[in-house]
Amino acid sequence: MAEDKKTTVQDASVGADAEQPLKKFRRNIITDMPRSGKQEISENGKNTADCPEKSGHGDLKTVSMTELYDTVYSPKIPVVDGFLYTGIYLFAGAPKVGKSFFMAQLGYHVATGAPLWGYRVYQGTVLYLALEDVYARLQKRLSRMFGVESSDSFYFATQAKTLNEGLDRQLENFMKMHPDIRLIIIDTLQKIREIGGDRYSYASDYEIVTKLKAFSDKYNICLLVVHHTRKMESDDSFDMISGTNGLLGAADGAFIMQKKKRTDNTAVMDIVGRDQPDLEITLEFDRERCIWNLKKMETELWKSPPDPILEAVSQLVTDEVPQWSGSPSELLEKIPVVNMPANVLTRKLNISAERLFNEYGIRYENKRSHHGRIVSLLLVSQKT
Repeated sequence: MAEDKKTTVQDASVGADAEQPLKKFRRNIITDMPRSGKQEISENGKNTADCPEKSGHGDLKTVSMTELYDTVYSPKIPVVDGFLYTGIYLFAGAPKVGKSFFMAQLGYHVATGAPLWGYRVYQGTVLYLALEDVYARLQKRLSRMFGVESSDSFYFATQAKTLNEGLDRQLENFMKMHPDIRLIIIDTLQKIREIGGDRYSYASDYEIVTKLKAFSDKYNICLLVVHHTRKMESDDSFDMISGTNGLLGAADGAFIMQKKKRTDNTAVMDIVGRDQPDLEITLEFDRERCIWNLKKMETELWKSPPDPILEAVSQLVTDEVPQWSGSPSELLEKIPVVNMPANVLTRKLNISAERLFNEYGIRYENKRSHHGRIVSLLLVSQKT
């Protein structure tokens, strides 16, 4: 989208304009973020390019605890900070509850990079497979939500192949043309199931989500899959996801949107995931603009306490000096407030590489060279 093009989402789509953002956000440079497109994938779909050399115990490949700590893994980057991350997520709700409006709202925020309800958003290309829609209906819906403000980073398709017919190849071809892709929305799961996929079983449900997870892990993107809830009530809202527990068991997380009555303007969204705390938020639907506004948050977003090591590193790499490299011992000399052996320092940074990237915008690498270990720090985003 052109630099002089403005959007109205920050004012119009943030739930309560008077609320303060949960975090200060940075302008993220997508091209500088780590991508996984060139990484090797093992037979079970796991990322192996940044794994240490594994010990062989017969046919079983193992990693020792020491190797685990001495390896820097690619950071799992948020799509919406504290809310949605790379991986495979289910978004379930009853028919006509407002899922498609929320999908369009979320996609627009990611495509434009505008904060959502005070959450920092990482901008990137969005592909929305609206497989139960037609373009004319999408046009009316989007224009009602956002007026005539558009984004060149938000793409739509109303037809796609199923998983066993070659959906993965279609997505890969799209991603080759849009390497900054951040989010793919699939609406709905049933539309991409193989023929006969309506016969639910734990094994088949687990398999389809596992295939999608392998794809999202391979390319380090978020796949958000829309699905339905069953009619029967349950004390646990996640038990209401249509199908078996295999769907949620294989996913990285899930969103459940519910209303007490279909005519209500208020909905409750429960969120659970591997990479974020469980959340419960209450949303209110603006019927005039067809957007969901944040009304209240039942569960406050937990924040990790400040880490003195990461704080010290962030003082070393700044806007004026955006890059540094050297041995672990030289790094220790640069941050003397950290009182520990050099090898302990690098091990702690190995473990905290994801947090260092997501909270401070600093990419950390620790590699072995002919001259020993070399630590590299690179500032890849700027404060706004």
